[in-house]
Amino acid sequence: VILLLNRRMTFKRRNGGRNKHGRGKTVPVRCTNCARCVPKDKAIKRFVIRNIVEAASIRDISDASVYPNYALPKLYFKLCYCVSCAIHSKVVRNRSREERKNRDPPPRFGQRPQQQKPAPGAAAAGGGGGAPNRS
Repeated sequence: VILLLNRRMTFKRRNGGRNKHGRGKTVPVRCTNCARCVPKDKAIKRFVIRNIVEAASIRDISDASVYPNYALPKLYFKLCYCVSCAIHSKVVRNRSREERKNRDPPPRFGQRPQQQKPAPGAAAAGGGGGAPNRS
């Protein structure tokens, strides 16, 4: 009997699926997809930046525009999903027990790899003094 009292239940996530540490209660937000009330710290949040115009029409609009380098405005969305909608719409996926321990952010897509900048001393030692070539 004594052995059973000392056992604790296992838990799946060390944060309990929330980001609430130390706060008693958090403000509810509505899921973008199904309008369910979800605690703000538990909701899966994504910030999306999109062009107002789809990619096929951008060239047509820029050709017809009077202004030479007119930057088209963008749409900015903060999307909040409940857990079930985020899984169903593949915003997040379930991971294995070992993979859940990995807390690194996922790799970012859609960005070009950053090129290596030369060391500060290497640019001065190039010998090509004067203004940089801007062509």
